[in-house]
Amino acid sequence: MNNRSLTLKAVVFDFDGTLALLNIDFKEMRRDILDLAASYGISEDGLEHLFVLEMITEMRDRIGRRRPGHEGAFSGRALRLVADRELAGADNSLLFPGVKEMFVELRRRGIKTGILTRNCLEAVTAIFPEIGEYSDAVVTRDDTERVKPHPDHIRTVLRILNEEPARCAMVGDHPMDILVGKEVGALSVGVLTGYSGIADLKGAGADLILERVSDITACLL
Repeated sequence: MNNRSLTLKAVVFDFDGTLALLNIDFKEMRRDILDLAASYGISEDGLEHLFVLEMITEMRDRIGRRRPGHEGAFSGRALRLVADRELAGADNSLLFPGVKEMFVELRRRGIKTGILTRNCLEAVTAIFPEIGEYSDAVVTRDDTERVKPHPDHIRTVLRILNEEPARCAMVGDHPMDILVGKEVGALSVGVLTGYSGIADLKGAGADLILERVSDITACLL
């Protein structure tokens, strides 16, 4: 862990793999959506590089062009399939040790906290029912039209916190989290409890890499 001491006004956290055990079967989630799209006559051609939510958006647009009027039903069914996989993962997930204590300590120091996640709120609160009592802002995919890696997601959190990116950190386990933090000018902090290893986080440009999220309290002034 880097021994840098940071002066920050706010810290924004990813959820899965950062605050809680990453336990979603993304491979099966993707298969669910591909099977649904196939029932509408849509193939996966050209979609291999997209994340699931972005894949759903592209498939919805294709359905709208090919079968106008059916895109809304597809989108609703697809997002329900995604939520079902997230909830199944939540049933076997839990917060990492020290997470609640970390939020309490950050608040004691006068540092605001936010959470942004591509998950639905239902899945997040299944794992962390008291999330609103610990964090000052929680923005799930239900709360924004454009989720990370689009910078609007973190900008929404920062607007709620009323803080500028330059005095904030974005903390997550995925290169996406590092990139979205850097996109808005926040400090980007990687953690090694989820999706990525040191090489991936460094490759994305992480300013700091921690073993676990709760270690951030040791880095803050």
